[in-house]
Amino acid sequence: MGLNYAVGLPTVGEFGDVRRLVGMGVAAERSGWDGVHLWDHLLYHDPSWPVTNSVVAASAIAAATERVRIILTIVLPRRQVQDVAQETLALDELSGGRLTVVPIIGSVDREFSDFGLDADMRARGRALDERLAGLKELWAAWGGRQIPIWCGGLWPNRAGLRRAARFDGAMPIYQHQRERNVSIDEFRATVAFVRGEMAGRGSADATVEGRGEIASQGGADPTAKGRGEMASQGGTASAAEGRGEMAGERGTEATALSRGRIAERGGADATAEWRGEMAGLGSAGTGRGSSQPNMFDFVLEGATEAATAADQTAAYSAAGLTWWIEALGYWRGGVAFAGKRISHGPVDSGS
Repeated sequence: MGLNYAVGLPTVGEFGDVRRLVGMGVAAERSGWDGVHLWDHLLYHDPSWPVTNSVVAASAIAAATERVRIILTIVLPRRQVQDVAQETLALDELSGGRLTVVPIIGSVDREFSDFGLDADMRARGRALDERLAGLKELWAAWGGRQIPIWCGGLWPNRAGLRRAARFDGAMPIYQHQRERNVSIDEFRATVAFVRGEMAGRGSADATVEGRGEIASQGGADPTAKGRGEMASQGGTASAAEGRGEMAGERGTEATALSRGRIAERGGADATAEWRGEMAGLGSAGTGRGSSQPNMFDFVLEGATEAATAADQTAAYSAAGLTWWIEALGYWRGGVAFAGKRISHGPVDSGS
């Protein structure tokens, strides 16, 4: 599958107008872009700037387009998870399964403190993990699909990208990214780290799945054997860490619910079926503008010109990039430049 290209649109300042954002989204689809990425803010650094609602903008763009992927940032720690679950399921249905969500920890402290919420970064990190678990549970409970989730993280910090490895994509950010395109070495290092986390988690998941299969077959001796295999991979500390990671990912209620579903369905096949449902990897459809089933996305924001975009992004694509987000905003010529860059398409047809 070829590299996908999306336009990245702020929702603040002169971009903080839903009708303007819809016009840009429609133009992006018409000009051959594969997606539209929207910010999420309540306030911004300049209090005089207008700030529009990203969910309303995303919904309007979804209703006015047929093909582009809707990539919606959500500052999840300051939102009620049940509201987000309902909104995203409705938006995914409206768009015909074109939604991807990007839950983030938030970058403006006042969006928390001014409304009586805890702005402490550790508290926000815990809230993000709890709400991510709740979001996936509610999607399942309400009969929706597992909408693709991309998680961000400021490289070289690791916590956010460890989180990303548990979901469907990583959208790292870097220092001074608006002033430069990220070096290919930085991007390769990020990809290597996330893939390493995914490989480690894959081994742990295989062990957990193996224990589920053993349990479905019954008997104390096989269970003891499974524990022995866990011990051989790192002893008591490793087993405890694995249990902690599982609890952190989905929460106690989610774990209990998953066990109940597996028990009701019975056996290893049910375990595999549930794991497939909850993984939520990939998105509906294949080809440009969507993710292939069971595919993990690597996403990067930067600046290109249509005439040279193919050459500029080729090395990133070879290193694992699946989505390029064209950064458009007030720091890059504002609405006027954004309109021109969108109209030229992601890649010049002659390049």
